[in-house]
Amino acid sequence: MLKKQFFTGLVLGFLSLFSEALFAGQDDVWLTLQKASQAARELSYKGVFVYQSGNASKSVQLTHMNYGQGEYARMVVLDGAPREVLSQGSDVVIFSPKNEKIMIEKKRGQNMFPALLPSNMDALKASYLAQAGGTERIGGRDATVVSLSPKDQMRYGYKFWVDKEFGLLLKAVTLGEHGDALEQIGFSQLTLMDGQNMDWFKPKFDPSKSYVMDQDGPAKANSADMDWDVAQLPAGYRKVDQVKQLVQGKGLPVTQMIFSDGLASISIFIEPLAKGVRPKVGHTIVGATNFFALVHEGHQVMVIGEVPEAAVTQFGNAVSFKVKK
Repeated sequence: MLKKQFFTGLVLGFLSLFSEALFAGQDDVWLTLQKASQAARELSYKGVFVYQSGNASKSVQLTHMNYGQGEYARMVVLDGAPREVLSQGSDVVIFSPKNEKIMIEKKRGQNMFPALLPSNMDALKASYLAQAGGTERIGGRDATVVSLSPKDQMRYGYKFWVDKEFGLLLKAVTLGEHGDALEQIGFSQLTLMDGQNMDWFKPKFDPSKSYVMDQDGPAKANSADMDWDVAQLPAGYRKVDQVKQLVQGKGLPVTQMIFSDGLASISIFIEPLAKGVRPKVGHTIVGATNFFALVHEGHQVMVIGEVPEAAVTQFGNAVSFKVKK
């Protein structure tokens, strides 16, 4: 009997130590991601990252500085049609030399690389399991590997490589439901910047051209404009924005609702059906992006997100029209 009690106590003690080590390991992994979130916003750096989805790829030069009144960033698309994006805080200016147009808007929805991770990890902890994956070399730098596995079918999995020295996110891969890589983005060149010279924070464009400035961006929807809602959101998601905007070629404004779990992002576009226009219905997928279209209350509803088909389908079917009192 004493031997049995001793063995039982030994097993329970081992399980307790294993459980404590497991939770401690989870805390360490989330701390690594927290540092990556802070580093992307607080450090000053310059580099080139490559975005790949299927057979398509695009290189972007990024300069980021935390200086004076906050964050400044400039992104220059190096492939295909020229395009530059300058941002200061939440204000974004997009220069498109091809169309000779300048657009001014606010940041909405998903964050830009390498600031993909939210500042608060609590929402992610509710929707994902984190696991450390050792150390690997990315672009000549040692990186801690972290995997996020979704707790349900409403989001993809992710794999991150976090610089061991600076804490900056070096690479991110979106994983499909079977663990296959759907898209990836990562630095091919990276250096940290010293000093506070802001000469780089200006676009490169042809001064001989007359650019058209478009400031008629999305209008923030007030409570009176919110005619639509999504009932029973999937666990972990919340609405982060709702706007109404006029789109070229459409007579009536389009409503856009944006939802996020802190990492995954889903947009719902709703517009009145025009006479003689055949509505879109059904599901399509391009790379990691799923599209789900349906008709509801005489309106075209389109759900778009880098999430599994089950997520866009559930969001689309949950859209409801608010009856005004």
